[in-house]
Amino acid sequence: MIRERITLTQFIIEDQRSAKGASGDFSVLLSDIVTACKSISHLVSSGGLGADATDPRAFLERAASDSMIQSTIWTGRLSGMSSKSVDGMTSIPAKYPRGKYLLTFDPLNGSGNLDINFMSGTIFSILRAPAGRRKVTAKDFLQPGSEMVAAGFALYGASTRLVLTTGNGANVFMLDREIGEFVLTHPKVVIPDNAATFAINASNERFWEPPVRRYVQECLAGKTGPRHRDFGMRWVASLIAEAYRVLVRGGVFLYPVDDRTRDQGGRLALLHEANPIAFIMEQAGGGAITGRGRILDITPADLQQRTAFIFGSKSEVDLILRYHKDYVEGRDHNTYDWPLFGKRSLFRNE
Repeated sequence: MIRERITLTQFIIEDQRSAKGASGDFSVLLSDIVTACKSISHLVSSGGLGADATDPRAFLERAASDSMIQSTIWTGRLSGMSSKSVDGMTSIPAKYPRGKYLLTFDPLNGSGNLDINFMSGTIFSILRAPAGRRKVTAKDFLQPGSEMVAAGFALYGASTRLVLTTGNGANVFMLDREIGEFVLTHPKVVIPDNAATFAINASNERFWEPPVRRYVQECLAGKTGPRHRDFGMRWVASLIAEAYRVLVRGGVFLYPVDDRTRDQGGRLALLHEANPIAFIMEQAGGGAITGRGRILDITPADLQQRTAFIFGSKSEVDLILRYHKDYVEGRDHNTYDWPLFGKRSLFRNE
């Protein structure tokens, strides 16, 4: 018996059919974005070979951004777009029709790992443009993440994966290079809620707030601590790689606000990184917070706003949120023991 393979094209068309009153514009826009991701995947896999550039990373970042813009700017589905790599917004030239949607994207997340041949990717989200098709301004992008109509990311590694949500669950597709199509491999992903893994940059330990210290200390205490089970720690310094790992294996990722990033609100880009990934995590049954509250409830103040970002298995995210609430409301009196955070570092000497 031949096993049915659902391509992303088929998936998008069937999703459109199920939407009452759908015009097809949204489906075409998704297809345009997917085309750009295929092009970027090819660029990344070539490693910049043949490029007339002294800095392959900068070349690939520009080429990735250009691919997304060129694939979407002329089709009449967008009124504007905002890239993490470009200050301000990108307007649609007057010679092209304006559409009903706005696009935000990070063209090559994790580009700092390209020189070690590690994973990178493209993150994107779609918002509705203001009614009336008037000229779009940067303020039109400053919508809470809960207003997104779609979000996704492509991961470029040993294989090219694409994660997509249109608000009806999160689905994972793999690029079949022989036919040039993404094929559905993980329908309606649900993040495992019992995974005992956390990801955090331990070198920033001295800057963490007490709730983060409390959570990490309890995880490291393992079976002998209050969590009564052993945890593993991961950190690959790639947001998009961490997001995919959490999506399919569970656990939690923490890039919290700390003493260095407090004035700017955090480290990661709210519109271009945190919002799309938070939407995907929630659609897969997980959670995504700043520490103080839900990521998708934030109304951005500007296009490049930064935020703290904690996401993953719902039970772990809820616990971290409670620890922050205890701290903010004064119920955390530092009564728990800190054997790993006193005179010694995070890691014990063997």
